[in-house]
Amino acid sequence: MYSRKAWGGAVDPFILTKFIPPKDAIPEDQDPIVSLVVFEWQDRHLVGKPVPPPDNTIYICDPPSIDANLCKQDQLGAFITADNATETSRSQIISLAVHLKNPDPITYQIKRTGYYCVGTFAYSDTDYNAVVVFRNAFGELPAAQIAKLPFYAAITIVYAFLGLGWGALYYLNRSDILAVQNYITAILVFLVIEMFITWLFYDYQNRHGLNTGAKVLLVVDAILSAARNSFSFFLLLIVCMGYGVVKHTLGKTMIYVRWLAITHFLFGVLYSVASLTVTPENAGPLVLLVVLPLAGTLTAFYIWTLNSLNLTLKDLTERKQTVKAAMYRKLWWCILSSIIVIFAFFFVNSWTFAGQGDEDFVPMHWGTRWFILDGWLNLVYFADVAFIAYVWRPTANNRRFAMSDEIAQDDDGFDLASRDSLTFDSEDLEANDSATPKPPAYDSVPSYNAPRSGGGNDGARDVSPLPAPKPMKMAAMPRASLDGETMFALEDEAGSESDDDDRRRLVQ
Repeated sequence: MYSRKAWGGAVDPFILTKFIPPKDAIPEDQDPIVSLVVFEWQDRHLVGKPVPPPDNTIYICDPPSIDANLCKQDQLGAFITADNATETSRSQIISLAVHLKNPDPITYQIKRTGYYCVGTFAYSDTDYNAVVVFRNAFGELPAAQIAKLPFYAAITIVYAFLGLGWGALYYLNRSDILAVQNYITAILVFLVIEMFITWLFYDYQNRHGLNTGAKVLLVVDAILSAARNSFSFFLLLIVCMGYGVVKHTLGKTMIYVRWLAITHFLFGVLYSVASLTVTPENAGPLVLLVVLPLAGTLTAFYIWTLNSLNLTLKDLTERKQTVKAAMYRKLWWCILSSIIVIFAFFFVNSWTFAGQGDEDFVPMHWGTRWFILDGWLNLVYFADVAFIAYVWRPTANNRRFAMSDEIAQDDDGFDLASRDSLTFDSEDLEANDSATPKPPAYDSVPSYNAPRSGGGNDGARDVSPLPAPKPMKMAAMPRASLDGETMFALEDEAGSESDDDDRRRLVQ
């Protein structure tokens, strides 16, 4: 229970206990009594009195207790409290002997936030029925779940802002949208609706209680939750397969992925309905018929997703698509980080719930159990969705990026650092030139009558046995049409005319 100051509200919080008279009339000579005590958990040591040996405690005021001076005659049938309970207790302690012939409602006012207990005992060893109402100041919602109301309101607003940012980018680049970005748009819209319905359920229950309308909203929320899980696994799987960025279509594989998502959704709905209708006390082996198929489809999603991501990364690495590979490597780190966080919280929760058998466990953790069981999973899910939306956000070059491949840069082991090892000394170059035989010089124009350097004039130089090349007019090369695209620069007409003049002079 929360105090009125903690969460506010229109009424003062209270605990109302009403004993229902038995259907059969009580004889006049009988006066059945039921013992009642209401206290805050931290004052439990003030309820009852120890008697020798020290581990024994007497809780009910009966004639032997009165004879032992543990209680007074006017307390007969009530719970025994410590002598100084009124002065030392943190909250009020009510101990009454309720007469079932004409029971009056008992109201306990809540002044402090705490874990309050209501205890009863059949002093007259007779059957009885009672109704206990825990009414908080803020409404009908249980105190352990009131924190979900602002939490889901806040996360709905955050998803709405994320959707608005995505929608702005989608509109600005609407002519360059990939198919996978349409799926991301759909799930962002769906998440805003699903979180709003969840908040609406808790708000409606807080205002009107768990009536028929609240139960309908609960069923709708359970269906939407199952749809969210299936849609999320479906989107993550096709993203890991490279849909939209590496592959333009998945072919028949898309059909199999959709059927797996639909199957997971159906089993998720059955599981949600079973969890709402079957209590843990009544759960039997038939529950496994719902749990095992859901676990099977979930395992199939996990294995298929991780395997597809590894294959996509391997394909991009082999084809040296570094930019696309960097995107999927970020996704891999995102999934790994989420798994690490989930396992970390799992071990923390296991360590926390290991002390569930301790009597102080629930009273000390009742206000935060909702976050351990539900809240942090929604935060991890939001972080993953926001990360994928950021990496796969719409840009001006979506289709160009998806439909193009990087040119593989094969450096054969050469890098810029190796250029320092390619420096040569000039003396080494001269030595190498002197040691290496040079080919004979070739004069392009034969000069048979040219005087030799020694002063002689002989025509002993042999004429090249190869026939002299004959100038030929080059045929005009046909120009392939590029449909108006200027991928390569072409020479202007003036340059072409000068080349034709040179060719005519050469032929002449």
